[in-house]
Amino acid sequence: MLPATGLRTHAWNTALRSALLLAGFPVLLAMMGYAVALLLVASDAPTVAEGLARAARLLPAIIPLALLLAAVWFAIAWFAHNPILDLVTGARRVADPRDEPRLWHLTEELCISRGMAMPRLAVIEDEARNAFASGLTRAKAGVTVTRGLLDALDDRELRAVIGHELAHVRNGDARLGVVAAVFVGVITLVTDNVWRVLRVFFHASRAAGGGRSTRSSSRSSSSSSGRREGGGGAGVVVALVAIAIVIAVLAHVLALVLRMALSRNREYLADAGAVELTADPDAMISALRKVAQRPGLSDVPDQVRALFLHDAKLSGGVGWFATHPPIEARVEALVRYAGGRDPGPLPEIAGDAPAAPEPPAAEPGPRGAIEERLDAMAAFARTDDPAFMRNQALREAARRAGRDPDAAAPPPPPMDAAPGATASGNPPIPPAATSASAPPSPASSPPASPWRRSPWGRRGPG
Repeated sequence: MLPATGLRTHAWNTALRSALLLAGFPVLLAMMGYAVALLLVASDAPTVAEGLARAARLLPAIIPLALLLAAVWFAIAWFAHNPILDLVTGARRVADPRDEPRLWHLTEELCISRGMAMPRLAVIEDEARNAFASGLTRAKAGVTVTRGLLDALDDRELRAVIGHELAHVRNGDARLGVVAAVFVGVITLVTDNVWRVLRVFFHASRAAGGGRSTRSSSRSSSSSSGRREGGGGAGVVVALVAIAIVIAVLAHVLALVLRMALSRNREYLADAGAVELTADPDAMISALRKVAQRPGLSDVPDQVRALFLHDAKLSGGVGWFATHPPIEARVEALVRYAGGRDPGPLPEIAGDAPAAPEPPAAEPGPRGAIEERLDAMAAFARTDDPAFMRNQALREAARRAGRDPDAAAPPPPPMDAAPGATASGNPPIPPAATSASAPPSPASSPPASPWRRSPWGRRGPG
């Protein structure tokens, strides 16, 4: 490996390790083909050694079939990769910036800053907090986020997550993930068929064993001589089948380990790429902490969850069986190498907690003199009824004299009272208050002014 002196050399080292890991998948395909060949020759091989040799001679015919199956799988993934992911995850494509303006503009800003093409955007309507990148080429790249991520993260944190996914696109991680998923899918398909063949073979052997128990000894001796001329007997069959099972299981486990190692090696690099794009390691750390609170999408297959920003289930494996580094390790790397600050773990959100009942509305308390005066002024401005101001003056005089203001005059209605309320809707004014504040008779009243108060406090022509 090259000595790592910066982000680019780390990227080259990661690419070299990924190439070496990918080279292991054809070897695993050959192992699976050999296991299938052993099952095909097990019933006719006279000895274990001869069965192993016959299976090896069948490999030139089996391996091309496995490669053809992988090629068909690649073709499907190449032309329908993003639609398949949308179908599996339930994602909705964002075709118009007005549908998700925040997501669109933040992604566009980062793409412009690095001269990247705008990726295809999609949103999964789920409360989980996660994201993933897809696409076999940069021209077909896509970034998918969940609704929970959009709601929980602020702009700085969301920009960091988008930068992480764009770093995956720049580094070719999405293409690498699809290649690994196809190889693992082919190997898993062969493994499933091996187990199916073994079940059929087991049931057929039990049925044949029941029939042989009723045969005579002469018939058994003739069968034994036939087995010596043809197959090698039950012991040879069991040995070859056992070897095939061991090889198939080993190939399947190694394929899973390689796929997980590919994903694990590149998450640190994508975190560093996000910091390079945004120059904000604190935002990346904060985003990871919030994602760790609610990362899971339970209905998504493991092959797709390996693409996610974080997955608690797949990162909880021990050593080689984890597709993602633990959040603590990723945060520690950002703090150590990027100078970020860690706010510490946040409490995990297991599910949607029931909403707490709202406390009952508090009863309005008694209003003070200032509140009453403001209410009276507002009522007078709304209705032009001077009785509100006269009654308020009587209430304030009663307060200064130490008397009960409610006995002197009714209180004004609150500011949020229904429009159109007047003094006549209040409790009746006591006789003393009425006589003391009786308006002048019409005969002594000055002529009405052509100006009246408008609702905004100005006077205008009526």
